Parts: sequence; structure tokens; C-alpha cells
Amino acid sequence: MRHILDRPVWSALDTRHRHLAQGGDLARRYPASIVPFASTAVDDAESLRAFAELVAPGESVFMAQADAIALPTGLAASLTAAAVQMIAEAPLPSIPDERVERLTQDDAQEMLALASLTRPGPFSLEAQSLGDFWGVKIGGRLAAMAGERMKQPGYTELSGVCSHPDFRGGGLGRLLSVFVANRILARGDIPYLHAYAANTAAIGLYESIGFRLRTTMNVAVVQRSS
Repeated sequence: MRHILDRPVWSALDTRHRHLAQGGDLARRYPASIVPFASTAVDDAESLRAFAELVAPGESVFMAQADAIALPTGLAASLTAAAVQMIAEAPLPSIPDERVERLTQDDAQEMLALASLTRPGPFSLEAQSLGDFWGVKIGGRLAAMAGERMKQPGYTELSGVCSHPDFRGGGLGRLLSVFVANRILARGDIPYLHAYAANTAAIGLYESIGFRLRTTMNVAVVQRSS
């Protein structure tokens, strides 16, 4: 039986993020202004055709799923990669730090600049539409952040974890990952996250704070081939 996180984009858009979904019963996506994620529920020909109709000319869309990725005629992958999906089912050892603060739309431009510099994954000015973000500011600058992205019944994704190069080595990524994960757990959800399989440093960090591998994932960035 398929796990609800095997196709996290679909399961989020079919449940807790359904109000954001574009598409129909066969294929859905998030608004491009929020995050360029799209998915089908299954890979039959009709669903894949519906998926293709959601991708605009010149646009890149991200796919992430445990199953091998199938593409319809008219779409091609510009990038494919192996990834891991990790979950934390018990409270993580807290790291008290009074510098952690909730970020707001007033911080959106600086959040986007930090994400553009460090590339934790697709990010936009409207990322906070998906969930809360928290950060640490040093000398008036956003030094690090982490937040929430996709949500399913009983699960919330930890995402956007990044630290400015000027402030790396101070444990801010660990601090904020633990902080956000514990907030998710306190609400009764299980936090989960994704990392590229080649990013062994990130995977080691997440394992050290209490995350474990749930499954391997396939990632693709796709656009129209003609």
C-alpha cells in the first residue's frame, strides 16, 4: 500500500493544501508564484496528459516521488536526481536560543535573497503561504532560516533550511531545524524533510538530530520539449 508521503506533492494538494491546488482530479500543481511543484496521483496515460497541460511554455516544474518518474509526450527532464525523505517521530533535544524569531512578510525579500544565495530548494516571495518560517538575525541581517512547506494529514515538511555563508559554522542550521521540527511535533504532526542523496553533510546533520530515512525519492525538473 502506498504511503501518503510517497507522492508528497499530490497528497498535500489533495488534502491540507487543496485550497492552493490548480488542476483537477488527475493532476495538480501549486501556483507558480508560491512553489513550482506538480504531480499526478498515478501514472496512467490520461493523468500524464493532464499533467502536461499544467506546464506553461518556458516554465520549469519540479516533481518528487518515491516511484520512478514517468513523463508524458511533450515534456522532458532537464535535471533528474536521487533524493531521500527523512522523518522524526519523537521530540528532538531542544537547543534554547532566544535569538530565534518568527519571520513575516516584512522579511520576505531578505528570505528570498538568502535562499537564492544558498539554494536550499525552490523558494519564492510567497513561501510563507505554505507555513511559518523562523530565523536568526545577527547584526540586523538574516543569518539563517527554516520553515514549513508541504502538509498532509499528520505530517508537515521541514524546508528552507539555510545559513548565510558569513555565519556558517555556528550551528544555526541545526538550531533552526530542531526548533521547527519540535514545533511541528508539538502540534501533533510528524516532521519530514527532503535532501539530495549526494548531500551527505545535510543527511548526516539530520540524522544526528533525530531524523531517520523513510524512503528514497526521485526528483526531476521538467519543461516542455517543444
